Amino acid sequence: MNRDELLENTILELRRGVIVLAVLSRLDEPQYGYSLIKRLAEGGLEIDQGTLYPLLRRLESQGLLTSDWRIEGERPRRYYVLSEAGRQLLPRLKEEWNGIVSMMTRMLS
Repeated sequence: MNRDELLENTILELRRGVIVLAVLSRLDEPQYGYSLIKRLAEGGLEIDQGTLYPLLRRLESQGLLTSDWRIEGERPRRYYVLSEAGRQLLPRLKEEWNGIVSMMTRMLS
């Protein structure tokens, strides 16, 4: 593996750790996949459909999200939103994230 591949793989590993928190933080109101991708991109996180949809299904199976189909416009869309369990977990995850960022800031200084 060359240096560029190693860097890219390492960056992907770092990103995997934040994607769940980023997705949960943007589902305070119902979003369908493409609108969620846009919301994440507006916050600076680029994510593709192949990463997002399996994650949404996993989070829903874990009880952190709920979803429902809606027909708006020409085609049906599946909307996702935080479940009650997701709403309770999110502040705890944010607190943990802030602690990790604080620790890493100290370590990398």
